[in-house]
Amino acid sequence: MHISTTKNFEIESSTGKKGPIPIGVVIGLIIIILAFIGFLATIDFILLIIGLIIGFLAMLSIRIAAEWERVVILRLGRYSRMAGPGLFWVIPFFETTYKVDLRVRVWDVRPQEIMSSDSVPVEVDAVVYYQITEPKNAIMKVEDFAMASVKLAQTTLRDIVGKSDLDRLLMKKEEIGHDIQKILDKATDLWGIKVISVEIKDVVLPEMLKRAMAKEAEASREKKARLIKASAEQEAAANFEKAAKTMLKNPAAMQLRQLQTWQEIGAEQNSLMILIPTDFAKSAGSLGVVGLGDKILKQMDSNKKPKKE
Repeated sequence: MHISTTKNFEIESSTGKKGPIPIGVVIGLIIIILAFIGFLATIDFILLIIGLIIGFLAMLSIRIAAEWERVVILRLGRYSRMAGPGLFWVIPFFETTYKVDLRVRVWDVRPQEIMSSDSVPVEVDAVVYYQITEPKNAIMKVEDFAMASVKLAQTTLRDIVGKSDLDRLLMKKEEIGHDIQKILDKATDLWGIKVISVEIKDVVLPEMLKRAMAKEAEASREKKARLIKASAEQEAAANFEKAAKTMLKNPAAMQLRQLQTWQEIGAEQNSLMILIPTDFAKSAGSLGVVGLGDKILKQMDSNKKPKKE
């Protein structure tokens, strides 16, 4: 950002490009050149002197203002008029000019360490967008409107954040910015400045508080995961109960489910299945497969023992 100062007033430019060509200098040089040409043609010193005087006065008096600029003119220290955009003229040595940029500007409020209402130290920074609506008031009613407005924004930010708790700072940045905007706009209205918007850029928390909040968030997520898992198990148990009741009413459904299970196991091709006929399984009764296995093992042991003569 290019900054130039003129007599207790700060002019800010959003780009480093040069402004328009000083038209007064161009017109003055043309008049001086024409005066020299006339002098060479007529050898008249009076014409040369008059041409030089008019040329130098044109250099000092004719000015130009861009479309987004307004010029406040003071004559002998008193307000005279406002000029621009385009060509305008001033009385050399008697009138002083101050250019004011009417485009939207930005105040960058530096980070400040502030204690919130719940005694949490935070570091807050903000950006203020503003525009000059009354150039006369911006020049005559405040010495340096840019510096005064920045200091006012810092003070207001500290006041608003100091009255807010941590949850409001983190969740309601737009609301805090709106509160700051109303206070700033009311104060800067007398200076001819309109505050367009205030944006809270960042809220920096202490490292210990960050770790504590991270642990709290992790515990909350774990609790939620366990609740979801328990709910899923409860729902699955209810579905199993319904399925069991359905199979109990229709025994053929159990056989279909058994065939489907065999198909799923066989699709993996890495398992060994031993199929037991249904009638044989029923003969096992309440002993089940395990009881039947024990019975067969006992018979095999008895067969291995030698018979007494």
